[in-house]
Amino acid sequence: MSVVILDGSTVRGFVADDDAFARSVDARFEALDANGDGVLSRAELRRALESFRLLDGAGFGSAEPAPLPAEVSALYDSVFEQFDADHSGAVDRAEFRDQMRRIMLAVADGLGSQPLQVAVDDEGGSFLLEAAEHEAASIAAKIDAQRAADAAAAADAK
Repeated sequence: MSVVILDGSTVRGFVADDDAFARSVDARFEALDANGDGVLSRAELRRALESFRLLDGAGFGSAEPAPLPAEVSALYDSVFEQFDADHSGAVDRAEFRDQMRRIMLAVADGLGSQPLQVAVDDEGGSFLLEAAEHEAASIAAKIDAQRAADAAAAADAK
């Protein structure tokens, strides 16, 4: 586990960098595409969603029962339909990228502008961790550029 500090602008900046975001999403897509056929089946996407364990129960200390299997299946089917924009029965790379962009921008809106400390999984890759690392690299590049400019100005002044 890692802890990062981010806000909505961190996530938006990552999504706005088309190359960095595409590399990240494509790597996730390839990891989910278990049979390597270039598309995600309903079963492959469901396995990914199940790995989040969001529906194991109602939460810590809650008296709410876990959802019924039929409710869980209906939810997973609904999520799959959102990803499968052309209703082909499979999610291609472009559909996956488009939906992940929408999800990440929704996360950015939810985070707002107040910095937030977030624990992220650094084992399997986390879009939020990658967004924070992207922002850190961007800040470091700006600092390096400013130092170089300052050094050049100092050399010219001599």
